[in-house]
Amino acid sequence: MDEDASAEALVWQLLLIVNPGDEDAALQQFGAFQEVLDGADAETIDAVGLLKDVIDWKSGFHIEETAPGALIDCIAELAARFSLAIDWGVEDPTDDGFLARATTTDLLQTARDQLRLDGYTLWTWEAGPGVVAGWMTLASDDEAMRVIAPALGIDVRPAGV
Repeated sequence: MDEDASAEALVWQLLLIVNPGDEDAALQQFGAFQEVLDGADAETIDAVGLLKDVIDWKSGFHIEETAPGALIDCIAELAARFSLAIDWGVEDPTDDGFLARATTTDLLQTARDQLRLDGYTLWTWEAGPGVVAGWMTLASDDEAMRVIAPALGIDVRPAGV
């Protein structure tokens, strides 16, 4: 990665990666990012927080760790963008009994393992105490993610790890 790459250029590259094959979504999110910047330098604002807001529930998730149902819904929605479905190992993943037993780590590992079989990677990043955040990319973009995210100050890792 070019050491002189601007934060905006890095955000654009990240948006392309978290919207595989959907440049329109990346453009829309980048436009929203720039609109909130309103002429400010992306280096001087909370680019990560802003990025989270522009991708949430479309290309990423930001969920309380104590909300396994919301995590299942959001990951299912991300997977559905690419005509994929996650088998959570139960007939009804919204069942209260299943949700009471489900841990965030287990759910993330299940989703990560299944998405890998289809050529995708589910990533998570530090979003604060009690929160889990992440996105989905093509597995072929893993190396790019490992370069771009840290350049933006995002501590990213494969989900469930």
